[in-house]
Amino acid sequence: MRIVMIGDGYVGLVSGACFADLGSHVTVVEADHGRLTALKAGRIPIYEPDLDRLVVENIAASRLSFTHRFEEAVGGADAVFLAVGTPSRRGDGHADLGHVFAAAEGLAAALTGPTVVVTKSTVPVGTGRRIAALMAELRPDLEIEVVSNPEFLREGSAIRDFMRPDRVVIGVETPHARAVLGQIYGRLALGGTPLLFTGLESAELIKYAANGFLAMKVTYINEMADLCERLGADVLDVAQGIGLDRRIGGKFLAPGPGFGGSCFPKDTLALMRIAQDAGAPSRLIEAVIGANDARKSGMAGRIIAAAGGTVRGRRIGVLGLAFKPDTDDLRDAPAIGIIHRLSEDGAKIRAYDPVGMEAARGLLPGSVHYCRDAAEAAQEADALVIVTEWNEFRSLSADRLKAAMRGRIIIDLRNIFEPEAMRRAGLRYHPLGRPPGRAAEAKVRMSATAADADAQPAMADAA
Repeated sequence: MRIVMIGDGYVGLVSGACFADLGSHVTVVEADHGRLTALKAGRIPIYEPDLDRLVVENIAASRLSFTHRFEEAVGGADAVFLAVGTPSRRGDGHADLGHVFAAAEGLAAALTGPTVVVTKSTVPVGTGRRIAALMAELRPDLEIEVVSNPEFLREGSAIRDFMRPDRVVIGVETPHARAVLGQIYGRLALGGTPLLFTGLESAELIKYAANGFLAMKVTYINEMADLCERLGADVLDVAQGIGLDRRIGGKFLAPGPGFGGSCFPKDTLALMRIAQDAGAPSRLIEAVIGANDARKSGMAGRIIAAAGGTVRGRRIGVLGLAFKPDTDDLRDAPAIGIIHRLSEDGAKIRAYDPVGMEAARGLLPGSVHYCRDAAEAAQEADALVIVTEWNEFRSLSADRLKAAMRGRIIIDLRNIFEPEAMRRAGLRYHPLGRPPGRAAEAKVRMSATAADADAQPAMADAA
């Protein structure tokens, strides 16, 4: 099959490289000449494990190529995928479809024959119909079939998710388009992947409904962690106990500082607006958004309280900047808000992330010191905060941390350490939703009321 992928962002580049690896001939259209030159040379503008190898190998095999010209790409294509960004629109949370319709217009001008146009971008329900109407208006001389094929790629494991997906969702209107997409995904189907064919609207809503539900699971276990702290329960036991129920499942039940990244924040906002506009508001999604915003803003207050009510003049080590491991994506990452608040309160921040520091420089205060590794971030720190659960942080021993740090405070927002080991080493360990250190944290909260008037409300949001 001959495939065109419009957009070389996260979804477009991963999908294009994977389609090529499955045997299709893929041309990726990218307007930015700098990115285009880098891609042709095999240099990848995003971090995703194993993506560089996949791109280089498929370029060498002549199955993957890059261009900035629609006309050069679309001739003879079996399907053209739109994989451009749909960020939240400023001010109202709706998905911004400007890039989608600009790509559709550019494509319409370049087409020379009948084409299947596939929306890979995450778009509100009804967008496929609007694209079909636009294409019919611009090219009434051509038969153009529009398909919705939402992506379900997790950053950090996107290639595995593409090659071994739980399902492939395809919204189609015609037998021909169904046959084309069935052939494109044929190798995955032969391997046992279910191909779910639906209408356009159902496919578009499935993407939002899935991300909304997963965001709800994350928010739910975060609230259970807060309740565990109050009642003396262990959130890891609670998560395991409910996750073993097959109706619930154990994924997305790890407490943390709130969800971020390129999908959950914008997709929950968009779903909320879609539901409101349809006259069927989703109170659950509205509550998830509010609870997650409060949790993220409350994390800095938790850190300040653990530090005794003030961080002014204190050296705070921060491990992890990206919103999750195995990515350099800092969009809506909890670390951003945390570091801004701590810096505003006078903390001296020493930060380390294995791949996210370059992206962080334009988002964080200029006073932040970026470290070579985790050990340097911990060196002479009065407190150490774990924000992203990179595997390399898990190997840090309690004794090593104690020897490196000036203070004894560990605030673990990902529960990567064993509380008993931390306590035996003489460290004051503050996990999320776990019993050890609970009494000490209560005393810290009481002292924070007098020492820092605005730390207590933030702590209430987080606890």
